[in-house]
Amino acid sequence: MYLTKNEERMLDGEEGYAVKKSMEILVALGNIYGAEKLVKIGSVQVAGVSYHNLGDAGLEYLNELAKDGKVKVLTTLNPAGMDLENWRKLGIDEEFARKQNLVIDAFRKMGIIISCTCTPYLIGNLPIYGEHIAWSESSAVTFANSVIGAKTNREGGPSALAAAFVGKTPCYGLHLDTNRAPDTHVEVTAKLTTFSDWGALGYCVGKQVQNKIPYITGINDVSLDELKSFCASVVTFGSKPLFHMKGITPESEKHQPPKEKIVIDDSDIREAYEAINDDTEDIDFVCIGCPHASIKEIAEIANLLKNRKISPNTEFWVATSRPMKQLADKRGYTRIIEEAGGKFACDTCMAVAPLKGRFRTVATTSAKGCYYSRHNNMLTKMGSLEECINAGVSGKWS
Repeated sequence: MYLTKNEERMLDGEEGYAVKKSMEILVALGNIYGAEKLVKIGSVQVAGVSYHNLGDAGLEYLNELAKDGKVKVLTTLNPAGMDLENWRKLGIDEEFARKQNLVIDAFRKMGIIISCTCTPYLIGNLPIYGEHIAWSESSAVTFANSVIGAKTNREGGPSALAAAFVGKTPCYGLHLDTNRAPDTHVEVTAKLTTFSDWGALGYCVGKQVQNKIPYITGINDVSLDELKSFCASVVTFGSKPLFHMKGITPESEKHQPPKEKIVIDDSDIREAYEAINDDTEDIDFVCIGCPHASIKEIAEIANLLKNRKISPNTEFWVATSRPMKQLADKRGYTRIIEEAGGKFACDTCMAVAPLKGRFRTVATTSAKGCYYSRHNNMLTKMGSLEECINAGVSGKWS
């Protein structure tokens, strides 16, 4: 891989340990994947923030980098393992909180914005069409590539952090236009009527397309939140972190539908729900916001909870970024939700918080949330926002 003189100096350690270590990682990746050069990036989103996933070894690695490492581009963080302010209210262990705060301290020393969200595009880390970036959380990567038309591979935590210290990333994979062409035509004839239907659609497309790029037709109208849900689901269940949706996503006009074709109809959506939903009625945990809830979603939750009470046997979380929570405070949504017995889980989510053993059954609008909840040994129910609110109020799925 070709390196400029300045890149060679960084590799030789002239800018310190963190930059040298980062260049070693990036050069190794570039050589493995056949990159010809490094390319400048506009922003980074770093995953591997939760102490639940990092452990002591990861914390030690971050502290070593933080001694002299400073990021060169706008860099934000994926969710942590807890709400950084109200972790006690969410039942987080004190020792876990101490270690999680040490992780955050290390990132803060590096000059990273402590955003702790999987929706960086909603809180200020918003790339433009065609811009090279280095993001790592799967749903955010898929949203950036597909909905925005920026260019990023699905980076691991270390490689994203390395890119932040260098300001560049190896130019391979989805950074190259030749690798962004669709492989499979997916025609959607199913009627999508609820928010959770988009998670079910992502399940169907991901499972059937697998490691290919779908070109999707049949979708005439879709909201940002529905695209956010679809991005999370389609990549979780199998697709590459890029899709083209005719008339919706910016790169779709560059391409024609491939000859290989898959049809997703109403029966496929029903089968997705059957695969995701377990046979259970009792609900002891409801979590909305995977990916993190937007202010529009929070408004809808508040409207549905007005003058109602969450069951005393059910924990109810709204997972969101702290800026969205601050907007909810100003609009009065927070008061309504908390008076009903709901809790805000800022900075964290159901995929990375230490939830194993705490709850038996979760209700959510998110197919991705169900996938990770099963890894935490929970039974799962996915449905509309109304169904999840009703489950929170009654403690039952109906």
